[in-house]
Amino acid sequence: MTITDATVEIEVDGYGAMTAYLARPAVGREQPGAGPADTAAGPAPAQARTGVIVAHELFAVSPDIRRVVGDLARAGYLTIAPEFYHRDAPPGRWFQRDDDGRAAAFKLLHQLERDHAVADVAACAGWLTAQPGIDQVAMVGFSAGGHLSYLAACQLPVSATAVLYGGWLTSTDIPMSRPTPTLDLTPGITGRILYLVGEDDALIDAAQRRQIAAALRDAGVDHEVVSYPGTGHAFFWPGTPPFDRAARDDAWSRVLGMLAA
Repeated sequence: MTITDATVEIEVDGYGAMTAYLARPAVGREQPGAGPADTAAGPAPAQARTGVIVAHELFAVSPDIRRVVGDLARAGYLTIAPEFYHRDAPPGRWFQRDDDGRAAAFKLLHQLERDHAVADVAACAGWLTAQPGIDQVAMVGFSAGGHLSYLAACQLPVSATAVLYGGWLTSTDIPMSRPTPTLDLTPGITGRILYLVGEDDALIDAAQRRQIAAALRDAGVDHEVVSYPGTGHAFFWPGTPPFDRAARDDAWSRVLGMLAA
């Protein structure tokens, strides 16, 4: 199905313009599904009202992230993927999934501070809700972007957040998790949280998964934590060693279900 995509510039208070990849649904054509959307009479009310922010993983707004943005647009959602490294990297830069790409991207991740990440999401939320018909914002984040999405949900009025294997929530290992672990901010969440993770994830072990579930439960957050047996980190991406088709398909179905609700 046809979507419209573009690059937009979003002003962030005090930091100038941030580039974001945008995809718009073909109004009156798309409905949600686990893959390419089917032709239908038009988007459901939740789709028409909800703008989605996709928070990129370590490797920035890569072709993988752009495909997710496109798939969400085909499901009926106005969707953007901001370049959260915009303070330290030129527009459009992304990294390969190899040792050199990982090292370069980690340097940028370790320059992304908590306040900057929240300011970026706030700017994106303001941009989305200024678009015709959009009155609520949801987030979908992968790995480092999962952490960023969880953080944003703690401090901003995000209606629903899907966190795919978001790491470092229980530690202070990255600037976004300082001065205290992001998990400590859980009582600030007002929307729904969907946390999806593999049971063999080397970055998020069983003890951390229990901490995350306990923090959400104790804070009274509307949430669901789903663990996939025999599945590692970054299971979502076809063509990569960690890819798990069953986990990916289930995760995508849950993400779409959360957004539609």
